[in-house]
Amino acid sequence: MTKKERYKNVLNWFEANAESAETELNYNNNFELLTAVILSAQCTDKRVNMITPALFEAFPTPQVMMESSPEVIFEYIKSCTYPNNKSKSLYGMANKLVNDYNGIVPSDIDSLLTIPGVGRKTANVILAVAFNKPAMPVDTHVFRVANRIGLTNNSKSPLETEKSLVKYIPKNLVTKAHHWFILHGRYICIARKPKCEQCGISKWCKYYSKSVIITDS
Repeated sequence: MTKKERYKNVLNWFEANAESAETELNYNNNFELLTAVILSAQCTDKRVNMITPALFEAFPTPQVMMESSPEVIFEYIKSCTYPNNKSKSLYGMANKLVNDYNGIVPSDIDSLLTIPGVGRKTANVILAVAFNKPAMPVDTHVFRVANRIGLTNNSKSPLETEKSLVKYIPKNLVTKAHHWFILHGRYICIARKPKCEQCGISKWCKYYSKSVIITDS
């Protein structure tokens, strides 16, 4: 099977079976999305969604958050991972948005990367989810799934994975594919013991053909 054939089969299956895939973070606008994505670093979406209602009520705009302090923000997010660092990032993010971008979340990656708490993965999430641009955020799920299936050739970094995926995935499917891979990695292709018996794409998966079939035979 060629790489193009593997991509085509996998994407066709997801398009037929997981059309409605989207982010599991709850938000109402781009500022709330950016806030939630910053909080989601090394933290579950479920936990973030428990934190954000009170946080969004207290800080409905970047201006209001900027007028607060990291110490006050901390009290709202202390149940998430790394609350000290994230409270500083959120405060810095709000200040950056107000002072440099008129309180509006920018829609280009270079500007997004100037915002405290925003790395390449977070920037790509904003581009994909908020602005529907063909960006491929690579988190641990996407990285694992792409390597396991064989969409990438044992890539060593998220950036390497990102470049490989956007090279082979049609632009109109890149954003959807990001959500497909995340949800697949979160619920089926899990880290320790993937649920291959429940997987709809196992017939095109390198891991399954080399590990599971050989073990069962």
